[in-house]
Amino acid sequence: MSGLIPSRFIDDLLSRIDILDVVEPRVKLRKTGKNYSGLCPFHQEKSPSFTVQPEKQFYYCFGCGAGGNALGFVMNFESLDFVDAVEMLAKSIGLDVPREDSGQNKQTDMRHAALLRLLDDISSFYQLQLRQHPQRQRAVGYLKKRGLSGEIARDFGLGYAPQGWDNVLKAFGSDKEKQKLLLEAGMLIENPDNQRNSLYDRFRDRIMYPIRDSRGRVIGFGGRVLGDDKPKYLNSPETPVFRKGEELYGLYEARKKLRNPERFLVVEGYMDVIALAQNGIHYSVATLGTATSASHLRVLFKLVPEVVFCFDGDNAGREAAWRAVQQTLPLMEDGRSARFLFLPEGQDPDTQVRSIGAAAFEASLGKATGLADFFFDTLSARTDLSSLEGKAQLSKLAQPLLEKLPKGIYRQLMFDQLGQLTGVRVGSPSPAAPQATPPESPQPAAERQSFGRPPIRSSRPRVEWSPCMRMVHLLIRKPDIIAAVPIPDDLGEIRSDDMDLLLKVIEIAQAWPDSNTGELMSRIYATSYGSQLTELFGKELITPTAGMLEEFKDILQRLLAQYHARKARHSMMEQLRQLHPQAEPGAPGQPSDTQVVK
Repeated sequence: MSGLIPSRFIDDLLSRIDILDVVEPRVKLRKTGKNYSGLCPFHQEKSPSFTVQPEKQFYYCFGCGAGGNALGFVMNFESLDFVDAVEMLAKSIGLDVPREDSGQNKQTDMRHAALLRLLDDISSFYQLQLRQHPQRQRAVGYLKKRGLSGEIARDFGLGYAPQGWDNVLKAFGSDKEKQKLLLEAGMLIENPDNQRNSLYDRFRDRIMYPIRDSRGRVIGFGGRVLGDDKPKYLNSPETPVFRKGEELYGLYEARKKLRNPERFLVVEGYMDVIALAQNGIHYSVATLGTATSASHLRVLFKLVPEVVFCFDGDNAGREAAWRAVQQTLPLMEDGRSARFLFLPEGQDPDTQVRSIGAAAFEASLGKATGLADFFFDTLSARTDLSSLEGKAQLSKLAQPLLEKLPKGIYRQLMFDQLGQLTGVRVGSPSPAAPQATPPESPQPAAERQSFGRPPIRSSRPRVEWSPCMRMVHLLIRKPDIIAAVPIPDDLGEIRSDDMDLLLKVIEIAQAWPDSNTGELMSRIYATSYGSQLTELFGKELITPTAGMLEEFKDILQRLLAQYHARKARHSMMEQLRQLHPQAEPGAPGQPSDTQVVK
């Protein structure tokens, strides 16, 4: 397929891929503190120098200097180019890779950036109305009645959309182009039958809940009505930056509060998430008016080994839980856990935690029903296990669902449980044989071929930190440097082996100033300079994060000072040549280069 892969898709792909899931099937790793280490797959070694950092989503080898993100690892390990590596990673999580022409790609990225800036400004506008609008007491009173503090309202960015048809329209829609952007962001509704007032605000007289993506950017809103309007809760529509089936309310806030959560609790409403956080339970998230999807679960299982679903105990709640089971089964790799907590009738997490307290609520999570028990209890209730026909029916219902489980011990145990219930050993495809792993000594080339590529013997020297390479490294590690440091035009006049790479990284960082490290790296990988990135991670920078900006400025100033000194010296030598055209610099009676510099 022709066309470029949109950078926003690469950003999304890297946010959904865990580098451990990419590396572990190919390299034997062991946990060493917060990181993982093993024998480097890119050169032969006897002691491990290859490290994976899940927190930063990086890998690097102290032995040969190979390093990068999940995309770079696949490119190097599988000997793939950028496009094929993206295709492989996308296929591994069930995504199709879109394509655009270069002009469309750039234009789309700029449009997305404009939408995100607008939504962030509107979120600030709603928060200001909650503090200052003459009608704010209705909204403040509602929040206090629900037991929310000012601190929790601040943490979740709660706001107020006042009564009226055009508050947002007046504040942000001063011309046709801005009105078009508001429509695209889902903040306005168009009524073509009313020519005079065809546009009006989507959210009116509602408590506003900003919906943030994993990077904290506002991508949409949920609104809870204060009056009698319907619906009671209203979400932003699908937009170019907001896809309901892929986002989870409260995930950004949870990750900001908890560095290493052990589990996530999936609930149904905004207020459930906020009320739980108010009571010290900061690991809950909510779907956005949709059922729990495989995309939701991939994101959660990337972060934690256990997911607990919280539903009402009525028939509707159990049907929702069963739908969640079907989405969860294909992702139940060994070591993962899914549980189901069913609340008493008429209760939700908000009312329950306020009724019994946070400690008792958390204790109930530990007693929640496991996926296996809920699975077999639900299906057994549909059959009569006292009869042969009922046992056969159970096997017929269960087996196609169990086939969705990933190969492994858990899959085999689930089939064994089905066999115990039916009294018949149910045929299950045997679990996948353990992946061959590198032994503790260098392998012959023939054995290394089983990993899909021949061994790589690194012949390149350790990285020499030229000023340009160090600036590249600093910029990749801390991309927001680009917004804090003006880059003078004459930097591009400096001739250096590494200057072209530095200029390309600066160009990409300036074009996408909100990129994080992984996103910046992925965009560089898409250029002809991508292969040079692996040379940047052979050594750890000793500069602490807080000092990276100052070091970048210092190197930039020294580079420019040296360049201007050379330029001034060259100009002086040219003037001397013009004054003494018959003499060469350094000839008797003429000043030499050294004398001129002195």
